[in-house]
Amino acid sequence: MSSPPRFGANPRSRARLFGLMLIGAGLFLLGVVALILIPKIKPPSASAQARSVVPVKVDFPAPNLELNDLQGNPVSLADLRGQVVLVNNWATWCPPCRAEMPTLEAYYQAHRGQNFTLVAIESGDSAENVGAFVDQLNLSFPAWLDPGGASLQGFSNPALPNSYVIDADGSAILGWTGAIDSETLEKYVTPILEEGL
Repeated sequence: MSSPPRFGANPRSRARLFGLMLIGAGLFLLGVVALILIPKIKPPSASAQARSVVPVKVDFPAPNLELNDLQGNPVSLADLRGQVVLVNNWATWCPPCRAEMPTLEAYYQAHRGQNFTLVAIESGDSAENVGAFVDQLNLSFPAWLDPGGASLQGFSNPALPNSYVIDADGSAILGWTGAIDSETLEKYVTPILEEGL
């Protein structure tokens, strides 16, 4: 009885083994080259994830807006003269508008004692829907209704959200379009509030 042939004794087996070794070495080299040549992809940092618009200086008289609050009472920007006012134009259906509301609420709570108010002017929804939204997020700053888009026309900015800082004399001095974060509010708006103290 003859013993079984040893692996590699057959020329075909040796050729197959050599071929597999070449393929393995080639794959190994491809992996090394990929690690060297392909840059490592890093996850975005927290600051890169928290995108925020940057306010710009503006200089024009604030529009003379006369609207209604959620209870149907007449309200006007002119009634707020003497305070620094942050006007935020928004809509209940607008995702970035909705997303920035907790940030605006936190900023309002932190600075409301500095001769400052924030007014959220909702563009077009009913008092019922706006009231439900305000209650859902426990917003404490005033919300005004703007069914005809007077604020968007008055500020000449139809994009939502958009915001303007109005000084105590009634002039718009800072504006931005898009959602903002708390760090940016502190950097750009807080110094305006501190000037008035």
